[in-house]
Amino acid sequence: MGDASETELRPLIEQAFEDRSKLDGAEYRTAVEQTIEQLDKGKLRVATRSDDGEWTVHAWTKQAILLYFGIRGMERVEVGAYEYHDKIPLKKNLDEQGVRVVPPGTVRYGAHMEPGSILMPGYVNIGAYVGAGTMVDTWATVGSCAQIGKGVHLSGGVGIGGVLEPPGAKPVIIEDGAFLGSRSIVVEGSRIGEEAVLGANVVITSSTKIIDVTGSEPVEMRGIVPPRSVVIPGTRTKQFPAGEYQIPVALIIGQRKASTDKKVTLNDALRDFGVSV
Repeated sequence: MGDASETELRPLIEQAFEDRSKLDGAEYRTAVEQTIEQLDKGKLRVATRSDDGEWTVHAWTKQAILLYFGIRGMERVEVGAYEYHDKIPLKKNLDEQGVRVVPPGTVRYGAHMEPGSILMPGYVNIGAYVGAGTMVDTWATVGSCAQIGKGVHLSGGVGIGGVLEPPGAKPVIIEDGAFLGSRSIVVEGSRIGEEAVLGANVVITSSTKIIDVTGSEPVEMRGIVPPRSVVIPGTRTKQFPAGEYQIPVALIIGQRKASTDKKVTLNDALRDFGVSV
């Protein structure tokens, strides 16, 4: 397939999303397939970052993914002793792309991994983007359309949520150099800023209160962990009709220091703050 431009593809995708009967036409089906192909190659992305650090969601690419599910039929896929039954094929030619995938790690077609990225026995879903030098460690999952930056470490069992609908919703974004500790979870379009550190078991959702406790007064935010923040799981007391109970929050307890970035390992830097990884 050729590399059609966004100007050519986007109107066809948006029209077909509004009227699925248009998928009976070859022109529209081809537009869907070309869009997924370009997502797979990294020539298109579900979300892109501008020079001022703001992210823009390209909803039409997510519409194309949803349409792709509609035009694909179920098929059996055999990989050695493994057998799958699904609509979406697996990503191919990983060696040519300079990507390391350790069995039984799985990358779905329509996801892009930059050269030098590594997937241990984990999972990367359609529409996701994984930057160069990033490690997706054992049993970590990168959900549909999630955007993972360069030099990120997703430790064992990390869960990055997928966001497909509504198409305009922001995906989960993990910016360059971030470190996510074991079994941490980031979902519902949350964003982790550059070089931020999440300790083990931190959970960030769109409604999670993220509280900076480094100053004289707590500062609350939601949905975004600022760059270079060091975050641990915490709790806060909340009054319910049945009594007082502890609800989970995320606590910003410090900032990564420039002196620790080069001189010691990241694990050592985390231990300075008493953070489990």
